[in-house]
Amino acid sequence: MSKPYLKFSKDEMIDQLVVRLKNRSDFIKIAKKNVFHSKAFVLQACERSDSLKKIGVGFTCSKKVGNAVTRNKAKRRLKEIAKIVIPKYGKIGWNYVLIGRQAQTVDTKLSLMIEDLKNGIIKVHSKN
Repeated sequence: MSKPYLKFSKDEMIDQLVVRLKNRSDFIKIAKKNVFHSKAFVLQACERSDSLKKIGVGFTCSKKVGNAVTRNKAKRRLKEIAKIVIPKYGKIGWNYVLIGRQAQTVDTKLSLMIEDLKNGIIKVHSKN
């Protein structure tokens, strides 16, 4: 079972949760679904197969991104933009995976990455 990642404040809907995807099977289910390519990352999205009213978010970076320090920094940056964008623009009942890109995820400005993620989520949902 996924652990709670972000909770909404009391002012917002309390029963909505963003959960972390950690199982390989979750990542594989999403891999060939809706894909958005950005300069700094790749966004993959699909509807959840279970009936839980949650938003799932996963992060990954391959060894092509760099050594362990670089990969961790890239994942931290992806987590940060997800905290800002996914609760506002993500749809309940969907899973999202953010994949870091070589040299770009670490070097791109966070403000540009935030805009790219907003646009990516909108484009992914406009396909359906």
